[in-house]
This record gives sequence, C-alpha cells and structure tokens, in this order.
Amino acid sequence: MARLELIDVSKHYRQGAATVKALDGVSLAFEPGEFASVVGRSGSGKTTLLDIAGLLLRPTSGHVVIGGEDVGRLSDSRRAELRGRRIGFVFQEYNLLPSLDLLENVMLPLRYTRTAGDGRRRALDLLQQVGLGDRQSHRPGELSGGQQQRGAIARALVNQPDVILLDEPTGAVDSDTARELMAVLEALNHESGVTVILVTHDTERAATSERQIRLRDGQVLADETQVPTVLSAAI
Repeated sequence: MARLELIDVSKHYRQGAATVKALDGVSLAFEPGEFASVVGRSGSGKTTLLDIAGLLLRPTSGHVVIGGEDVGRLSDSRRAELRGRRIGFVFQEYNLLPSLDLLENVMLPLRYTRTAGDGRRRALDLLQQVGLGDRQSHRPGELSGGQQQRGAIARALVNQPDVILLDEPTGAVDSDTARELMAVLEALNHESGVTVILVTHDTERAATSERQIRLRDGQVLADETQVPTVLSAAI
C-alpha cells in the first residue's frame, strides 16, 4: 500500500474578473491503511480535493505524490494507468450499468487494467464480503439502493487499489442503510488495509473514521485524530 501526499495544493478558477480558490495551499498526507473523513459545507473544496487526490483533476499549483512518485510530471495516459491501478472511486450515484449483472459490473474495471491473479474469483470474494454473494446474477434494477452502493464499493476494490475515495457515498440512502454501508467500509478497511478517504457533510458518518479533516473556503480548518465510532456490519 502506498502513501498519498498533497503538498501545498491549490486549485483556482477564473469566474469573470474574480478568481475562485476551490483549494488554497492544502497539505495533507494519508498513511497506508488509514481511514480518514473530509468534512465541510458545500463549496468548502471537498470534492475538488478528492478529484485532485484521485488524479481526475490537475492542481493549479502544488504536488500530488503517490508512493513517492510525483504524479504531476506524468503524461495523461500514465496518470490514467496509475489511477486505474492504485485508486478506487465510489460516488453518491451508484453508476452501475443496467445492462450488466452485478458480477459483470464489479468486474468492469478489470477490462482496463492489467491485474495479477483471477479477477473473477476476486470479484466473487468481494461480493461475498459486502453481503451480496447471493446477488451476483441480479441486474442493478433488481437491487435496493444500499445493495447497489455495496456493489459499487466492491467494484472500486476489484483492482486491489492502495486508496479508495468516496464522495458522499451514503447521500442517496436512508439512515439505517447508511450505517450499514459505513460498517462495510470499516470492515473492508481493517481486513484489506486499503486507505479510505471519505468526503461527507454528515458528522455521524465522519465519526466512524480515525481522522477528521475539516475544510473551509478551500483551506484546512482542522485535522484531528479521533476515537472512531465502531459499527457492527449486519451483512
């Protein structure tokens, strides 16, 4: 597992005559196996931080370093390869393809990267871990919102990434389902050692992490370790 660092990262946009500072000199380091949450109001820079950490967006200035490698110097194709191999994404919308069954959806990232071992076996194991071992042949339309999000989490992990980035993954489900999803993430973090970075506006979800980073106006307002709320996954 690789260490992820953001070093003096800024992202500025022009909006008419004004400059919008989505991120402004943010420096953070995430250790292998860490479970961290990033919280803040809308417009605080949470999603921009996630997009830059996930190599979807280049910063205006500063450096992103993964496993000691400064990715700002890489070509777009090399960044895409690194992103596919080392980073998994989960979003508020599940983004499962309706024409594929759940197992096919989970295996989809394997088409675009070269990974060692039996990808199908790994996908089946992940579905079992997230409590969907008996739903592998179901299409997304036959699954609940919580089940679809569990499938999206399994899909994000199928390439055995170093880091999984989650952008409001519980925003489209009810409170009980959200707690179940967070318990699944907690268990996967402990079992696989993958680094989890969760962006959320929900303080209850953030309380499950070992570290809470608060953003305001594109800057780090606080970066604190905490005793996480322990959840028991009923899967």
